[in-house]
Amino acid sequence: MTDAVVVGAGPNGLTAAVYLARRGLSVHVIEAADTIGGGTRTKELTLPGFRHDVCAAVHPFGNGSPALTGLPLGEHGLRWRFSDVEAAHPLDGGDAVLQYTDVDRTADGLGPDADRYRATIGSWAERADDIFSFTLGPLVGIPRHPLLMAGFGRYALGSAARFAAGFETERAKALFGGHAAHNTTPLTAAGSGAVGMALMMTAHAYRWPVAEGGSAAVTDALASLLLSLGGTIETSRRIESADDLPDARATLLSVTPPALLRIYGDGLRERRRLARWKFGPGVFKLDLALDGPVPWANPDVGKAITVHVGGTFEQMAASERAMSDGGLLDRPYVLLAQPTVADPTRAPDGKHVVWAYCHVPAGSTVDRTDAILGQIERFAPGFRDRIVGTHAMGPADFAAYNENYVGGDIIGGAFTLPQILARPKPFRPHTTSIPGVFLCGSSTAPGAGIHGMAGYWAAQAALKHLGA
Repeated sequence: MTDAVVVGAGPNGLTAAVYLARRGLSVHVIEAADTIGGGTRTKELTLPGFRHDVCAAVHPFGNGSPALTGLPLGEHGLRWRFSDVEAAHPLDGGDAVLQYTDVDRTADGLGPDADRYRATIGSWAERADDIFSFTLGPLVGIPRHPLLMAGFGRYALGSAARFAAGFETERAKALFGGHAAHNTTPLTAAGSGAVGMALMMTAHAYRWPVAEGGSAAVTDALASLLLSLGGTIETSRRIESADDLPDARATLLSVTPPALLRIYGDGLRERRRLARWKFGPGVFKLDLALDGPVPWANPDVGKAITVHVGGTFEQMAASERAMSDGGLLDRPYVLLAQPTVADPTRAPDGKHVVWAYCHVPAGSTVDRTDAILGQIERFAPGFRDRIVGTHAMGPADFAAYNENYVGGDIIGGAFTLPQILARPKPFRPHTTSIPGVFLCGSSTAPGAGIHGMAGYWAAQAALKHLGA
């Protein structure tokens, strides 16, 4: 009998497996696809020599996650690459707001909002380790720093619109809104401020890297480490029910609540709660091969790996509200990455890759190619002329690519306030009512992202169960 079986060879599943194997346990990982990676696969989607990240591209928690930084992944090939600007937000007329690693340099570009930026985002970034020691966990118990968390939570549990309203200038509002819109809820919804604040903090505290060669390097390094510890990985094996699982003292599953119900069914006492799990909107994504850099109207935007393309805060809020209500605007909020700014190995000499997506209603079949390209062209005249290869993925493509992406939801469940506080259930989110069975995917705390923390916490629960 194996000590532990892990289902899912994405970043969370492999992180869980590594932490178990480091305790001397025998660990076997099972992956339904023919390759490992989950949300970190990298492929030549457009033309030979152009390497595109199929899902996650930029990793705000990659350089700051306790789970990943606690592992010798550099010894197994992982190299982080950074840009001169952490995030850029172009505006009409050639203007742009830039977020640098340095808080003061960022604040200096916000005019009368500089002091508020330093007092909120800047002060929280200085205490990022303390804040994330609580928020990157199951959100149970009393925080180690209650006064700090009370001050942060006062804003984080509110709406992005409320926090943005505290700024005087459109520039500061747009900078914050671009970060907050990473979430898939309207910017007026409770809890929508949390993502924006967390992302802005990580840019200052840890920076936003890409993995050299592509995001696949993250899971390749985890897999290499696991194998060096004696773990094993099996691909092309799908688990339909509990009968398909090998005998093990502990089973960890990087799956969504509906998949857990399919596998264990009536054996779960919490099945009613799991059946109420809500998925969020989908995404429509373009991968583009370019024969040169993006011709941004403001050249400084070309120094950032991450670009938030959406105009003013009000325009982004309108786009996300319309999408949430089932509609689509001609000018969507577009999350764009240009990895070759920091990692030229992704494309032939002088060429570039662009990764860009917008949110769409779950299961949408509308082709958003023209809307995304038009929005980028708005701030980078002549952009379309640089494109030499295009690959598009809609919600159905993502759902087919990864069963966890239900309806095209790439974060494993709507990041609404109830599902932030109880993901997917309160108090012990990584355990189930079946002894020895644990959840370790992005549907559990702390949520989506290439940080491995859901896998880490599930592994800790499994180790306690095993007495290891």
